[in-house]
Amino acid sequence: MMKKVLALCLSGYSALALAGFDVVALGVDGGVSDGNLTSYLIRNDSQPQYLALDAGSLLPGIAKGLEKGSFPQVTLELAAPYTQQGYIFRQLIGAYFISHGHLDHVAGLIIGAPEDTKKNIYAQADTILTLRNHYFNWKAWPNFTDSGNGSRLGTYRLQTVRPQQRVTLGVTGLSGVMYPLSHDRYPSSMLLVSDRSGSFAYFGDTGADALEQSRNLDSAWRVLGPLIEQKKLKGMIIETSYPNEVEDKKLYGHLTPAWLLKELKSLTQYSGGEGSLKDFPVVISHIKPSLKQGEDVRATIKQQLDQGNNLGVKFLLMEQGERQTF
Repeated sequence: MMKKVLALCLSGYSALALAGFDVVALGVDGGVSDGNLTSYLIRNDSQPQYLALDAGSLLPGIAKGLEKGSFPQVTLELAAPYTQQGYIFRQLIGAYFISHGHLDHVAGLIIGAPEDTKKNIYAQADTILTLRNHYFNWKAWPNFTDSGNGSRLGTYRLQTVRPQQRVTLGVTGLSGVMYPLSHDRYPSSMLLVSDRSGSFAYFGDTGADALEQSRNLDSAWRVLGPLIEQKKLKGMIIETSYPNEVEDKKLYGHLTPAWLLKELKSLTQYSGGEGSLKDFPVVISHIKPSLKQGEDVRATIKQQLDQGNNLGVKFLLMEQGERQTF
């Protein structure tokens, strides 16, 4: 442990160098790109280990992060006998939170399981059942968990998280409270991650309340609003899968810039009213790539968000491997 602490301090990762939460994007696309699927690492400024927020792509994202200098604390000496990539995957990811059971949020976890170390996976009940019954079942993949069918290899301990009940997230030094979301009527979830200094919100896939015939996002805003007003919420990651041109009936439980801005407008009701979201950081995730010539969906979505942004929100489109502090 002293070796780790010394390495962190020497690389400029002392508590004084960071402000709150350290986030590394391991995967930012919403499907199709199998090496760049939704996954983010988060940690507080006093702990070496990260919590993985979804796990669509892990090892490719770690490799990209190393290329971009997002893990300066991990030297070859520290990582030995493993590669830097292997050390981060095996030793610095301390636990996983999986927002829902769709493949683009779990593929990296499943594929990487044979080389992983013992860790907890936190998720709502439906997601735990999906992992147990449909992935780690000796048909899709060997059972690397501690429950379910056949021989249980026990790498992962499946931990069911109940809505609105705080849970300690493994050895990451973080705790979290899970709130349900609706994703084309399919259960998804938001995790409100907290440490001593503040909180950060991570949203799995979600549609707008009006389209989902739900009040799940409204319930989330009621929780997050007061934290924004008190300057305790450091930021959020939320999806915007499609540009505004996609019809509502073809969104399948996802957001567009227009729908996100409408939902964020609702958030202001609970966060102090007009101007309360000025400079509040919102990371846009899960953008679905286009395979058509001349279409840059990320640029289109960024432009549409900026054009409609009368709230003063600070929209961030992180690239794979990029690190941000909040």
